[in-house]
Amino acid sequence: MSTADFDQILIKNTEFLRPFAFTLTRDQESAKDLVQETLFRALANKEKYNIGTNIKAWMYTIMRNIFINNYRRKAKQQTIFDHTANDFLLDTNQVAVSNEAIATLNMKEVQEAIHQLPEIFRNPFLLYFDGYKYHEIADMLQEPLGTIKSRIHFARKLLKSQIERH
Repeated sequence: MSTADFDQILIKNTEFLRPFAFTLTRDQESAKDLVQETLFRALANKEKYNIGTNIKAWMYTIMRNIFINNYRRKAKQQTIFDHTANDFLLDTNQVAVSNEAIATLNMKEVQEAIHQLPEIFRNPFLLYFDGYKYHEIADMLQEPLGTIKSRIHFARKLLKSQIERH
């Protein structure tokens, strides 16, 4: 295929690119830039076009890839890294004061709710709460792994509903 023939095919199919470009960018000027970049890349890579294949699909693929690459590039550029020292935070007065009494009351409420659980749920949950893994709990209690997982899950649901009621 001669260069003139290829150029004519591109010109005929340029109008199909505009709506697709606008769909991707949602901005008229950006869409024009995207169409222009697509035509440039198509011309630069005309040797990669296989004669007889769908040129619209080929050009849509080029456009989509350009859009994705630009989007990723912009996302990286908008990431802000703060490498400044946060020394100014050392001298600020604390506005929030922790309330140990409320934290203690909440913990007592949670512990009461745990101990009100039926034993079948309480034992696996306490072991899990102490940091044991599911398979370790299953070995200790000589129960199937799935049973242990479901009992711990059910214990969580019971605790959640118990604490929400108070």
